[in-house]
Amino acid sequence: MATHRVSTFVAAPPERVFATWTDLDRFHEWIGGVTRVTDRSGPIDKPGSRYTVWFGRMASPTEILAVERPWHLRTRFGNAILKGESDVTFTAEGEGTRIRQTFVTRGFVAAIFARIFATGSYRGSFRGELEAFRQLVEREASGPGGRPSMR
Repeated sequence: MATHRVSTFVAAPPERVFATWTDLDRFHEWIGGVTRVTDRSGPIDKPGSRYTVWFGRMASPTEILAVERPWHLRTRFGNAILKGESDVTFTAEGEGTRIRQTFVTRGFVAAIFARIFATGSYRGSFRGELEAFRQLVEREASGPGGRPSMR
């Protein structure tokens, strides 16, 4: 088992950040390699709900374990190379939201791949995906009806 933590500040309110984070149809915009999301059962804001994230032909079944809109989301995910749990908190901070994400992997192979994804900030890494997410939300928040982006 391995644990990896990433964090960033998003210049948008927690409600907007949480809504974008939990929009399954938008995963491909910020999670590297996502091609589609299928097998949805239940609302995203209810424990026990499930969906499958696809990375090409590799499926990653996911279950919502805990949720408190717009402050917290914990999921269990898994496929042949990466499986474990993701715990994400969304905390109001000044004029935006602090996102803190913790990945806890299960198994030897998952620990190796998580180490690779935890290293650096390239597209597809944990940090790279969080940065892509931040940019996406801030770009939208600075558009019509949003607030100007601040860093």
